[in-house]
Amino acid sequence: MSAGLDDAVLARLRAVDTPTICNALERVTGSRRATGFTRHPVVCNNPALPAIVGYARCAKIRAAAAPTISTEQIRANRMAYYEYVVSGPGPTVAVIEDTDWPHCRGAFWGELQVAVHRGLGVAGALTSGLMRDLGALDPEFQVVAGSVGPSHAFVHIIEIDVPVTVLGLEIRPGDLIHADRHGAVNIPAEAAAGLPDGIDRAAAREKVIIDAARRTGFDFEKLQQAWADAEKLGGHWNMAKPS
Repeated sequence: MSAGLDDAVLARLRAVDTPTICNALERVTGSRRATGFTRHPVVCNNPALPAIVGYARCAKIRAAAAPTISTEQIRANRMAYYEYVVSGPGPTVAVIEDTDWPHCRGAFWGELQVAVHRGLGVAGALTSGLMRDLGALDPEFQVVAGSVGPSHAFVHIIEIDVPVTVLGLEIRPGDLIHADRHGAVNIPAEAAAGLPDGIDRAAAREKVIIDAARRTGFDFEKLQQAWADAEKLGGHWNMAKPS
């Protein structure tokens, strides 16, 4: 399980969107990345909410077929999952792989589960599966899901505290996750503390070009100059290993 980050760092990460975190990771790690983030579209409960940031509590579900275990075991698995979700350092993010994906049949995330998880202090949820009860979900609890569906079908938990794959992103229990309406990114432990500085450096570089583009009289020559000025803050845009 990952050690908790300073509250100030976590607050700074929550204050920016997930694309900004992806940009900042390039500044911190010194290279562009083609892995470590979701690679399929998402939907979310409330696009206006700030990003989810927290340590992954991972589980797997199935919904397309009736469970082969007893009702008692189904309940025991659910209670063990709830106990697991609130264990260890926080904030926590519930990360659930739907093993029926990409043909998901039943929604785990609905009005009841959102109420329970928010009541337990979970920061938010990320799933490759479905959500439902739109309009009835707590608007202060973010669910980032693969899709929307009307039924829970035979949804049940089959594994907890295991590595999962959610929309192309591999996540291990305890990984630091940042997610919003764009998708999710896995933040390497060794890069996390440096992200506030990475956020500032990435934003400063883009600001040079954006500010130039918004000024009256912007043209190709001014673009060339702005681009060169931006590169002075951190290497060439398309380098595999920017400085």
